[in-house]
Amino acid sequence: MSSPYARELGDFLRARRARLRPRDVGLEPGGRRKVAGLRREELALLAGLSTDYYQRIEQGREVRPSDDVLAALAGALGLGDEERRHLFVLGHAARRAVPVPVDREPERVPAGTRRLLRVTDTPAVVLGRHLDLLDWNPMAEALLGDPGAYPPDRLNMLLLLFDDVRTAQRSCPDWEKQALDYIGMLRAAVAADPTHPRATAIVGELSIRSAEFRRLWARHDVRESVSGTKTFRVPAVGDLLLDWDTYPLPGNPGPVMLVFTAEPGSSDADRLRLLASLHASRSALADELTS
Repeated sequence: MSSPYARELGDFLRARRARLRPRDVGLEPGGRRKVAGLRREELALLAGLSTDYYQRIEQGREVRPSDDVLAALAGALGLGDEERRHLFVLGHAARRAVPVPVDREPERVPAGTRRLLRVTDTPAVVLGRHLDLLDWNPMAEALLGDPGAYPPDRLNMLLLLFDDVRTAQRSCPDWEKQALDYIGMLRAAVAADPTHPRATAIVGELSIRSAEFRRLWARHDVRESVSGTKTFRVPAVGDLLLDWDTYPLPGNPGPVMLVFTAEPGSSDADRLRLLASLHASRSALADELTS
């Protein structure tokens, strides 16, 4: 019986093979083709492997590819640096006779990270390895809404992104890119521990209820760290165009801090300051009413 790491390796190779066309690698398409991408035998030829051996790798059968084989496959598939590292992570895990124990203790945000979050004057959140929202600062609450309004098990960036109640946000042109970034981060976590219950629950739920998620998850994209630009529609201050970046925190894999920033001196920076002021005023009033 194949290991979950071997199956993940096979799925990744199959997805990458399907993206390549014969002309991409200097081959003639030939007659009618039953597959959109390269055939297994074509990729095996390019990598210098027997078709049978490559087929066993892709099927997740009991094979333990060497680093030379992984390097040959990465070259034949034209993988970038990030995808190449991902391939080696999967390959090394697949060939272990005994899986390395993984840490499944509940994720905790160190006190120092919490202090850093509180003194950061721009929206910032801490995400766990499976994109669970572990902590946030007041500016993030002002921008994104109060996360405390959701049950703890729903506080996950992917679950929130694919929440049917929030589909209006999908009209943003960058929605799919952001979804792919988050999915790519989860893919990296799955490579380290394919059977983690939290990953299994998130992927299982979204695969059942979202055709969009199934399509994007099947791409097998991976992201080590991500960044981008997103427009937020905040009725109180107007549209905000913010850059967002992720910063890894200690751990392997560990949580990341996701930080939103505005271009200094821009109208977006002015609106962000106004949002902070409005949120502080509302919080002070709420405190007065409950005291």
